[in-house]
Amino acid sequence: MHRRDIAVAVAFILGLWFAIIFVALETWALAPTGSARTILLIAGAVVLLFNSAAIMAMLRHYREDRDFMYGLDIQFLDEAREAKRALRHG
Repeated sequence: MHRRDIAVAVAFILGLWFAIIFVALETWALAPTGSARTILLIAGAVVLLFNSAAIMAMLRHYREDRDFMYGLDIQFLDEAREAKRALRHG
């Protein structure tokens, strides 16, 4: 579970970077002046920086508390599996 959550978070970060870069490239000619382009580039960089940092902080928090967080998930999955098995076997 933890590895999957890490993979999804990394994929999200990469997707965000690709999306921001794509939008910057495709809308470059729409900016009316060089200063407008500079402002847009800085704003995009700030969005990337803060979102990437927030996701990395979230992953650190997951790593610190993974036994507690994922332990509860595993416990509930085991209980649900046992309840399903009990229903099938009467």
